[in-house]
Amino acid sequence: MSLSDILTHLGEAREAYFGAVAPPVVQSSNFAFSDLASWRAAFADELTHHVYTRGNNPTVEILRQKLAALEGTEDCLVFASGAGAIAAAVLGNVQAGDHVVCQQHPYSWTSALLRKFLPRFGVEHTFVDGTNIENIRAALRPNTRVLYLESPNTMTYECQDLAACAELARSRGIVTIADNSYCSPIYQNPAAFGIDIVVHSGTKYLNGHSDVVVGVLCASRAMTRRIFESELMTLGGILGPHDAALVLRGLRTLPLRVERSDASARFLLERLEHHPKVERLWYPFHATFPQRELARRQMRGCGGLFSVQFRTPTMERMEAFVHRLRRFLMAVSWGGYESLVIPMVGFYGIPGRPEPHLPWSFCRFYIGLEDPQWLWEDLEQAMEVL
Repeated sequence: MSLSDILTHLGEAREAYFGAVAPPVVQSSNFAFSDLASWRAAFADELTHHVYTRGNNPTVEILRQKLAALEGTEDCLVFASGAGAIAAAVLGNVQAGDHVVCQQHPYSWTSALLRKFLPRFGVEHTFVDGTNIENIRAALRPNTRVLYLESPNTMTYECQDLAACAELARSRGIVTIADNSYCSPIYQNPAAFGIDIVVHSGTKYLNGHSDVVVGVLCASRAMTRRIFESELMTLGGILGPHDAALVLRGLRTLPLRVERSDASARFLLERLEHHPKVERLWYPFHATFPQRELARRQMRGCGGLFSVQFRTPTMERMEAFVHRLRRFLMAVSWGGYESLVIPMVGFYGIPGRPEPHLPWSFCRFYIGLEDPQWLWEDLEQAMEVL
């Protein structure tokens, strides 16, 4: 199906809801049956029938169909957060005594799942530099059950060779999971490289309006059914129909938004790379990025995220730069209209928290949908204090 078919028509049986152009919000927790035959059929397969909204809901089902088609998988599940989708994907494929290999700098809550939660249940983990497949190969054990990838990750944009990782894992009977939040389905499809499960923080580009928290898990029918019947139904981390409708609204403009962010990010990068206060740039398609060739082979674009290490002598000047920014909101996440900055200097000196592995002169920027020249003027005036 074409992208336009998926975003405008797939799953939208308009004749069933009065010809409405926008998908309806089916705000019902419960669904009734006219006879015992339909009752029995529904309870025999709650994944494809409407019994109770904790399991399946018509609005949520439309969203699932679109997301699976976007990622090129057979099915999809949606959760109340990206962390919920990631946890379900991992928990659905490990048990006590198993081992997980994960690329070295994942999303913070993926790291917390592996470091703090799973060891309580006898599941071990190893973090590796996933930029070299041989590091991954060396970390595998006889009890390794999951290889967790995040390509690119979302601070320094390290990539893993998805096809090579999928082939290696398949030869050992290991399930591969890849977080595709950075690229979105517009710019990368891990399943096309053989990855078993694709997860997203759909809060980012998929929703795209900074008003919904949502997680996405795309996989085969067999895998989604197994996780649906266990982790989703038992733990109950569901997405409600109102939130599903908001994500459906966001998907209508997904290609336009991602492409706009990508173009504006490149506009700013072209100016930053020549600025005397810039020490280093991180961006997968930039000429200085060490994995540029791999990134271009796997990805069709980068979106609006890039990172900068500034050239400045003191932490005080770095703080002054951050406070001088007026057109970038200091906030986590990305994917909405608003341009954002995460200043690493803000993580230094927090009581009880270890200092980060990145320098205090490092900032991650998300470039939103505003006028890029307007954003550049703000960056340029703020860099005067560095």
